[in-house]
Amino acid sequence: MVVIVDTITNPLRPRHPEKVNRPDSASPPKPDWIRVRAPNTRGYADTRNIVRSNGLHTVCEEAGCPNIGECWDKKHATFMIMGDTCTRACAFCNVKTGLPNALDAAEPRNVAGAVAKLGLAHVVITSVDRDDLADGGAEHFAETIRAIRTACPSTTIEILTPDFLRKEGALEVVVAAKPDVFNHNLETVPSRYLTVRPGARYFHSIRLLQRVKELDPTIFTKSGIMVGLGEERHEVQQVMDDLRSADVDFLTIGQYLQPTRKHHAVMRYVPPDEFASYEKVAYTKGFLMVSASPLTRSSHHAGEDFARLKAARAASAR
Repeated sequence: MVVIVDTITNPLRPRHPEKVNRPDSASPPKPDWIRVRAPNTRGYADTRNIVRSNGLHTVCEEAGCPNIGECWDKKHATFMIMGDTCTRACAFCNVKTGLPNALDAAEPRNVAGAVAKLGLAHVVITSVDRDDLADGGAEHFAETIRAIRTACPSTTIEILTPDFLRKEGALEVVVAAKPDVFNHNLETVPSRYLTVRPGARYFHSIRLLQRVKELDPTIFTKSGIMVGLGEERHEVQQVMDDLRSADVDFLTIGQYLQPTRKHHAVMRYVPPDEFASYEKVAYTKGFLMVSASPLTRSSHHAGEDFARLKAARAASAR
């Protein structure tokens, strides 16, 4: 578990200033099925050096992803653009909160360079929320996509975007850049939004995913939720129905893990057999792809999953 104060970049600045005065929330001990090994391989070190040398951020580090050792060993990193500071303060997230710096005009080119150095066949690009920007960072997403296309024409691109709430025309800018996969996570069920994701609106996120398909039906759409935040099973199934109504292709479901004691507590560790059950139900509802397991994360095995996603669409079209 990481600490609430960032002692690396500035010992006096809390990583989550809005959470410092919250009472501690204790989670139950982790079960054996959720434990992972600490990263210490040569591939991990190589990936870290490439990220550092290009001055980039990754959600793998900033969000404390448990799969970082496995992914970085294979030189698979999820780049987080527009800085490392988010304008929102979701109760589950370990990304820093505060007023972000200005956008780095060189970042799209630097991301593309890192993609080339890593030799990625498939790359995932995400970002912090940038409610301070007029377009929420939409043009920066588009520039990054175009830079990768120029530097690595054969690389397929998956983006994981914020909701662009109240940013008229922003979504259209991103879709026009033609990512291969457009991911926007719902994160949790509607009844938990005010507690877990207070800055977002559930039905706006559903509509955003639906609008992507209306603008460009060839783009794969994807969304994910966490479980263990106090949701009920029937609520998870309702989320599946809502996503299918928006014609979403790919659903991910993973276990929520508490970053610090100031974050939302884990209410329950969902056992692997329940994840298997969720996966089975989701396939019956018509998703082309489903990934549901305790360690499932949005970008985990993204390249392999994209190949399977394309195969599933081709099979369904026959």
